[in-house]
Amino acid sequence: MSETRTHALDYLVNKAKSDRSKALMSLTLLLDKSVGIGDHSTGDFQKNLDEALDQLVDAKDRLDILRETFGREEGTK
Repeated sequence: MSETRTHALDYLVNKAKSDRSKALMSLTLLLDKSVGIGDHSTGDFQKNLDEALDQLVDAKDRLDILRETFGREEGTK
């Protein structure tokens, strides 16, 4: 595998993993910690939940595609 390809795939995997962590952090704050709710309305809270879940699904889909298409498992080169 070329060095450029390796770096590009590393970037894509790491970006998806970072986005997954960000989404999980948001969901944890919203579901388990009052700090995630703050002074927001119910509509804001629902919107934030939807956005965090969408981000988690997107990150998982990207990791699955990278694994299926390029044989890239998380944390491997």
